[in-house]
Amino acid sequence: MFKYYNMNQLVLPLDLEIKLQENDIAFHIHYLVESIPDEAFLPFLRNTGCPAYHPRMMLKIILCAYSQSVFSGRKMEALLKDSIRMMWLAQGYEPSYR
Repeated sequence: MFKYYNMNQLVLPLDLEIKLQENDIAFHIHYLVESIPDEAFLPFLRNTGCPAYHPRMMLKIILCAYSQSVFSGRKMEALLKDSIRMMWLAQGYEPSYR
C-alpha cells in the first residue's frame, strides 16, 4: 500500500506549476518518470506497516536533486522545503532523509 499521490489534482493554496518556467527540468523529469509502466513499481508494493511514499515521487525527487548536483539525503530534504520545482514534484510531501 502506498500513500495517496496524484499529480493531476489541484494543489491549494497555490498551484506551484505556474511558478516554473516553460522548459524547467522538473517537467522533463516528470514526463520521464511518468513514462515508466506501473508494472515496474509493483515489486516495491508492501501491504504491511506504514504506507510508503510512492516510488514515482521518490524517483522524481532523486533525479531532480541529482540534476542539481545534490547527492546528500539531508540536502534533498532541505530542497523539498526550499525549491519550488522539488515542492511541485513531491506535491507537498516532505519525506525525511531517514
